[in-house]
Amino acid sequence: MSRHQGSNRSGKSGRGQQADVGKNTNRGGSSNKSKSFARGNAPIKKISTSPKKPSNPNEIRLNKYIANSGVCSRKEADVHIATGLVTVNGKVVTEMGYKVKLDDEVRYDGARVNPEKKAYVLLNKPKGFATTTSEGKGRTVMDLVANATTSRIKPIGRLGRNSKGLLLFTNDEQIHDKFTNSKHGVARLFHIELDKNLKLEDLKKVQAGFKIDGKLVSVEEISYIDGATKREIGLKIKNTGNTIIRTIFEYLKYEVVSLDCVAIGHLTKKDIPRGHWKHLTEQELNTLKML
Repeated sequence: MSRHQGSNRSGKSGRGQQADVGKNTNRGGSSNKSKSFARGNAPIKKISTSPKKPSNPNEIRLNKYIANSGVCSRKEADVHIATGLVTVNGKVVTEMGYKVKLDDEVRYDGARVNPEKKAYVLLNKPKGFATTTSEGKGRTVMDLVANATTSRIKPIGRLGRNSKGLLLFTNDEQIHDKFTNSKHGVARLFHIELDKNLKLEDLKKVQAGFKIDGKLVSVEEISYIDGATKREIGLKIKNTGNTIIRTIFEYLKYEVVSLDCVAIGHLTKKDIPRGHWKHLTEQELNTLKML
């Protein structure tokens, strides 16, 4: 008798054995489940057909956001969140697992936190580039520093499209606040060329400070540039914009022909060709923080 024939003969008997197994197993449990196993089939799992919510790559859990900023660990961040020490865009968040976007304003105990590595980039801006982070404005300073860092830096203050010179970029809010504090800010030195010689009485007026539309306008220093005509002057001011400079001279009936920021605090354009940038050294950064 061949093995093949033996298998055929035992076919009916096999079905009977399967039925018996089903009956025996039914005594201790579900007959449907037992029959399924007896037939050699694995139990069928019900698969949920509800679509899985896609994850947003631009979102991150709040505790991870805080931990990445170097403030504390994720577990400690959970405690801070639960106790109401964390705000997102001005609102207290106590929900565990809450997700934030990278451009949300997250504060721990009132201080802004940033999950990115802090970066400090100094650009020698040429003419023809707008100082803005907005798109659709033509050529901007962000195009010039696009390859400087992966951190989301932004310029401190402004230089007009036709102005040139030093512009500092960072994602460090403390440095940004230092510059925008008009009383304790960081002075910038400008080389300015006017359409005509600056009268001595006008120079003294700017140095003393005066009001425009009821608002006091003051500068740190102003002087003629040695070896140049009196059309060229040096002006040091803490204000982070350059519109105030144009406002000053327009009020005095002068036109600003050229505006070049040649120094920011102790930082100068040395070794930075026009249109190029560099990262601040640790010493430069430390000196900047002490100003």
